[in-house]
Amino acid sequence: MIEISHISKLYGKQRALNDVSFSIKEGEIVGLLGPNGAGKSTLMKIITCYIPPTEGDATVCGHDIYDDPMAVRQCIGYLPEHNPLYLEMYVREFLRFSAGIYGLKDARDRAEEIIKHVGLTPEANKKIGQLSKGYRQRVGLAHALIHNPKVLILDEPTTGLDPNQLEEIRHLIRTVGQHKVVLLSTHIMQEVEAMCSRAIIINQGCIVSDDSMENISSQELTSKFHKLTQ
Repeated sequence: MIEISHISKLYGKQRALNDVSFSIKEGEIVGLLGPNGAGKSTLMKIITCYIPPTEGDATVCGHDIYDDPMAVRQCIGYLPEHNPLYLEMYVREFLRFSAGIYGLKDARDRAEEIIKHVGLTPEANKKIGQLSKGYRQRVGLAHALIHNPKVLILDEPTTGLDPNQLEEIRHLIRTVGQHKVVLLSTHIMQEVEAMCSRAIIINQGCIVSDDSMENISSQELTSKFHKLTQ
C-alpha cells in the first residue's frame, strides 16, 4: 500500500532524509519513532505529495507521487501535527463541508456516520472553537476519514491530550487501523507500544531500526530510543 524507495530530501545543504526505504501493507499500524528533527514530518509531507523529495520515489496504493499525485491524495487521510480546522464552523457543518469537497454524493449521511464513528455525537452541534483539545483531534480524525481512505497518515496525533483523551484517541486509531494502512509519527515511545504493530526508528534522516512489535521487546525499543536522545 505504501512503498518508499531511496527517498532523500535536502533543504539547501541540510539533509533532512537520507536514502530512506520501507514498505507498509494493509492492516499494519506503523509507528515512525524518533526525536524532534529526525525527519518524520518531512517524510510524511513527501508521502502526501505536499513537498517533493530531492531523490527517490514513492507509491501509495499503486499510484506514483510524481506521475499521479491527485490519485495519491485521494487514497490518503492526513492529520498534520498542527490540526488545521475552521474554528468558527460547527462540527456537523464542517464535516458536511469536508464530504462535499471530496465530492461524496451522500455527504450528509457520511458526515453523520463519521460523527458517530469517532465519538463526536455529543459535540456535533458545537462550534469547533468551543471544543477541548481532545475533541478537536477527533474532528481532525473525522476529517481525515470522511472519504474512507485506504491510508491514514497521522503526525503527532496525541500531542497535548490529557490521560483520558489520550486513551480514547489511541483506541480510535487502533480500531480504524484494522482495515487500513496507518503511519503515525511520534517522539513518545509509549505511543508506539500502545498502538502499533511495527516500529520504524528514524534519526538524523536515516532509518536505524525497523521491526515488528512481536520481534522487539519493550526494553529493546526503550534502549534503542534512549541511545538517540542522549
